[in-house]
Amino acid sequence: MVVDAVLSLQGNAFSDIRMVGIKKVTGGSVSDSHLVDGVAFKKTFSYAGFEQQPKHLTNPKILVLNVELELKSEKENAEVRITDPDQYQGIVDAEWQIIYEKLDKCVASGATVVLSRLPIGDLGTQYFADRGVFCAGRVPNDDLERVLKATGAQMQTSINGITDDVLGQCEIFEEKGVGDERMNFLKGCPKAKTATIVLRGGGEQFLEETHRSIHDALMIVKRSLINREVVAGGGAIEMELSSVLRAKSKTILGKQQLIMAAFAKALEVIPHQVAANAGLDSTDVLNKLRNAHFVPNGQSMWYGVDVLNEGICDTFESGVWEPAANKLNSLASACEAACCILSIDETVKNPQSEKPQAPGRGEQAAGRQMVSQGMGGAGLAGMAQGAAKGALRSFKGRGGA
Repeated sequence: MVVDAVLSLQGNAFSDIRMVGIKKVTGGSVSDSHLVDGVAFKKTFSYAGFEQQPKHLTNPKILVLNVELELKSEKENAEVRITDPDQYQGIVDAEWQIIYEKLDKCVASGATVVLSRLPIGDLGTQYFADRGVFCAGRVPNDDLERVLKATGAQMQTSINGITDDVLGQCEIFEEKGVGDERMNFLKGCPKAKTATIVLRGGGEQFLEETHRSIHDALMIVKRSLINREVVAGGGAIEMELSSVLRAKSKTILGKQQLIMAAFAKALEVIPHQVAANAGLDSTDVLNKLRNAHFVPNGQSMWYGVDVLNEGICDTFESGVWEPAANKLNSLASACEAACCILSIDETVKNPQSEKPQAPGRGEQAAGRQMVSQGMGGAGLAGMAQGAAKGALRSFKGRGGA
């Protein structure tokens, strides 16, 4: 699903991964997740009359608004002065006339789907339902952005002067149930390809974890399509680098040999952690990988952790690949972080943390016993001097003590 979603993006849209939406619906199994070729978003808060609106439209015209289509009460500091009670009815009629003019212009534009970032009240919902128009208010910003890019619609901040060129189009609009929720789908969008992954799961925490995994997979596939160089995963490339660096370190004189050997050993953390996460004996797996990568013929350079068969295998043949750009970035970032930490000469400590902790009951009793046994002033002075020495701290760095 992830590969199909990224491949559905056109041209330079590979870099805009936001065109792939992810919607989480609680209930069902994770195997019930599916990919939607288009834009999908959850049904928004609706008023009475929503059930009478059409739920399936072919070749609809889509109007996207940033306008509030509901009657609003006056602000707290609003003041209207009238001299005749009949004038009050005129004010009420004017409010109704304004909202009806807005609704009339929306319908007159030819739009059959009206989406708004701001609320659409019960009056507007019933008005659109009577005229066969679907409407949804309070649509999230990220969903509206994808609708604008996919359908070619333009955000309107006023209902005046709406023309056909600001209306979006798609092949099919429909609303249907997914699990316990209802979702709106815009399929066959002509302007820009987009996709939506609908995730299913039994619990919210499980869905959140699946969402993070899907996001990581999207980034990997996107990077693989842009940079076509890949290496084997499962700790294979780390073990090969470790083997090469360890052999190279033995040809170097001086302390640099220790540095390169430590770097080679640090690379083994990746396959060790992969094996531990899979519930395998990490020590046994590492021994097998060291033996496999020691062979100089190069046939086993892609051997990594096999989490399915609990051992090692050629992960390149198994299809476990990682973009080379990601590995280069990881190695560079790790080296930079290590150099940054090692370059710190001194540490700044809070003076409060340097104060000795309050003695416990046992220590107080021991102190009283020592005093009762006849420890004189010299003994007490020695204790104070020892405590003072223990409180001293020295900083050692590149500049010495």
